[in-house]
Amino acid sequence: MTELKHEIDANFAGRLNILRAGVLGANDGIISIAGVVIGVASATSNIWIIFLSGLAAILAGAFSMAGGEYVSVSTQKDTEEAAVAREQLLLDKDIESAKQSLYAA
Repeated sequence: MTELKHEIDANFAGRLNILRAGVLGANDGIISIAGVVIGVASATSNIWIIFLSGLAAILAGAFSMAGGEYVSVSTQKDTEEAAVAREQLLLDKDIESAKQSLYAA
């Protein structure tokens, strides 16, 4: 695979991951906020209370999704760095065995 094609494929995969996270967040947000607003509207007919409960649900959902996404990305980054460090340690320990496994493949 050429370097340009690999770069294009990696960029496309990254954009698909962003799209996936956006669709999941939008779907989760719509359902949870609608649930809060419908629940409050069934308890009271005061438009300001309904509005404020919807606004509070939007803010809580936004902070929740942002925090969850940050933790997810941070964990993935840490895991990948640990895997690279482990592989480097194994290579430093026994480079000849690593070369032999590559030749055998």
